[in-house]
Amino acid sequence: MTEKANSRVEWLAVLVCSAVASLAAIMWSWQNGALLNWGDAVAHMHIARRVFDCHQPRLSQLGSVWLPLPHILMLPFVQVYSWWANGIAGIVPSALAYVASCVGMYRLARRWLAPAAAALALTFFAINPNLLYLQTTAMTEPLFVCEMIWIALWLVEWRELLDVDARRSDKLLGWIAAALVAAIYTRYDGWVMALLAWSAIGVELLRRGRLRSRTFWVASAFVVAAPIAWFVYNAAAFGDWLEFARGPYSAKAIEIRTASHGAGPPHPGWHNMWVSLLFFMKAAEMDTVAAAWGNQLLAVGVLASAGAWLARRRHGIGWALQLLWLPVPFYAYSVAYSSVPIFLPPWWPHSWYNTRYGMELLPALALGVGFAASFAIGAAREFKPQWAKYAAGALFALMALNAWQLLRERPLTYVEGTKNIAAHRPYQTAIPPVLRALLAERPGATILMETSVDPEIVARTGIPLRQTINEADLEIWDTALKAPAAHAAIVLAFDGDAVDGAVKAHPEGLAAVAQFSAKGQPSGTLYVAGSAEGKDVPKAGTGRDAR
Repeated sequence: MTEKANSRVEWLAVLVCSAVASLAAIMWSWQNGALLNWGDAVAHMHIARRVFDCHQPRLSQLGSVWLPLPHILMLPFVQVYSWWANGIAGIVPSALAYVASCVGMYRLARRWLAPAAAALALTFFAINPNLLYLQTTAMTEPLFVCEMIWIALWLVEWRELLDVDARRSDKLLGWIAAALVAAIYTRYDGWVMALLAWSAIGVELLRRGRLRSRTFWVASAFVVAAPIAWFVYNAAAFGDWLEFARGPYSAKAIEIRTASHGAGPPHPGWHNMWVSLLFFMKAAEMDTVAAAWGNQLLAVGVLASAGAWLARRRHGIGWALQLLWLPVPFYAYSVAYSSVPIFLPPWWPHSWYNTRYGMELLPALALGVGFAASFAIGAAREFKPQWAKYAAGALFALMALNAWQLLRERPLTYVEGTKNIAAHRPYQTAIPPVLRALLAERPGATILMETSVDPEIVARTGIPLRQTINEADLEIWDTALKAPAAHAAIVLAFDGDAVDGAVKAHPEGLAAVAQFSAKGQPSGTLYVAGSAEGKDVPKAGTGRDAR
């Protein structure tokens, strides 16, 4: 076979294997009812759905805190009601991002590694149970990991082409700018990544006296405009250009509402970057490596990456490694000062929260594993050439064993998702049947309720979002809260939410017909407008009966 034919076989094998792994994980999640375990995944699909399924379709329905690209990518798929309700709509962008990540990971590794070592790096990455599970949900991590890998790859290729082929390097610069804009609109990590990557490009062009490049400045305009556009959007839609950072749904506001009020810090690592660093690295370790050899394999990946950078710094490897290791300082700072805690079961407070953040270090660790594998295979070949294939086989077995052990220990992101859904499942099971009974007597009746906390109640009831008046309806919502009975035939309130406050302030014309309670959750009450509206309506009990 020629080198070109070999290359085609490699890429086809990577594509097919990653697609098979993705489909297998999707089938597992479907059969185990795990597509909607993550509350954030449900909320992402809810945001995408409400853009058109609402009283006033408009851009502001994309919300203020989460960046918009993941929701925009889901827009075509959430229009199919059943796909929105059962979680299939969230699979498509995530699974495609996973497959693209695998292709990019292998292509990046092959720049410095032989096929066997590159395949080992890909195997470590692709069969990670946490990544395989997340790509079956609407979570943003698979998309961002994909963007990170391709930005690193294209940066390395651009630098290589810069002195060889100006036309191709300019074209690649456009792709890098597009990927950076996508990262900016996916996660806030992307803002730091874009700043550092684009600054490095500018410095490289300055060193060569080519900073006047028209392509660079046109692309720069798009990269710089991306975060500015988000500020403008927040100001125009919500009246505050920093609504995403200091609004009622921001990470800071959530931390204030949920933090314990004792003498200790609100969360581990609060205003302590060293502790924050330890929590992030531990999350990355638990997400990627089996407990039995977590520290050792993590150390091997770090040392192998450092060794590769020292040995091949002229081959652009430093660009890729610096970008892929960027999550370490980013999350060390974010956990300490940006109200984004990480909770891990082995350490106080012995819980699960934001465990998925460690997944962003998976590409860097996978590349480190590839470098370590290259060294091991090379050492075996130096000793006895025929031993190289046995060394590669043993390393592939080790990668498979690592994934198997992670499965036996139960993937961290899956466990967090299951615990997340366990808190919401009682209401998702108990409330929709009562709502359907009420709606059978009042076809098309409007329901006043908050939908952001648990939109699955609406999906399981089988009604469109526009049949509700919810917090995303802005002016309509504010008006309805001043007179609930005058604007909705059915009202669902949970203790302490805005609807509960409105009912207590304006109870006229409302009759309670059912109450619900669940452990650790605020109690819920269903009301109907009119004093006689509750006749013959099935009523849920409280406590165990409602669950």
